[in-house]
Amino acid sequence: MLLKDKVVIINGVGPGMGQSMAKLAAREGAKVGMGARNQEFLDSVAAEIKDSGGEVIGVSTDISQEDQCQNLANKVVEAFGRIDGLVNSAYLHGEWATTDVADTSSWSDLYEVNCLGALRMAQACLPSMKEQGGGAIVNVSTMATVNPFPGEAAYAASKGAMLAMTRHMAKDFGQFGIRVNATRMGWIGGKPVYDYIDRQVEAGFERDAVVGEITQRIPLGIIPPEEDCALAVLYFISDYARVVSGGTLDVNGGQYMAP
Repeated sequence: MLLKDKVVIINGVGPGMGQSMAKLAAREGAKVGMGARNQEFLDSVAAEIKDSGGEVIGVSTDISQEDQCQNLANKVVEAFGRIDGLVNSAYLHGEWATTDVADTSSWSDLYEVNCLGALRMAQACLPSMKEQGGGAIVNVSTMATVNPFPGEAAYAASKGAMLAMTRHMAKDFGQFGIRVNATRMGWIGGKPVYDYIDRQVEAGFERDAVVGEITQRIPLGIIPPEEDCALAVLYFISDYARVVSGGTLDVNGGQYMAP
């Protein structure tokens, strides 16, 4: 099992890849601590995991608040004794606007969540990871940081800051045996993307044309399935990546290929 006997925190557990990662982590042997603002949704995911024999807790958490980040880490340590891994998956997208018309006054909110929220969570988990001599952190970013998509400037800029921070974290946390890596996600075949496709169809577009417009840009010719994307992220928590730190993995079916 990929994560046998590990304790993993995943924040940003919503209807997209976050809930998929939580379920897969449990299936792969981890005890899972989940964070998100919606406690009702966390409870529903936790019920599914428990029904399948997994061990999990869900704690309502706004990662823009330091005390709530610390509370999540504390609750996980109380429940499971330690923290082995952290996946920073929570995000705030902000307005869809190109840079020529973007309202810059709202950009700081995205940095508070997408970049600083990840650092707050890492610092909250640091004491437990130091005590046991190591751990692993994954910061989930976006392909839009290197392959611009109209309207995603604010989101991409904040996630780009997260990528720069990841390298500094890898350097600074490495002395404690803690690995820090990042993933750049492309299109993810889960509820948010399929809801977008449904909206396009409702607006009068042919479903095959909408899907084809996406997949024609992806060499594998598919929208990468959510569970496969989730496994790529969880790889960094596993012992298969024990000597990998400071890296960024593109998870996009080949749509963007880093030089």
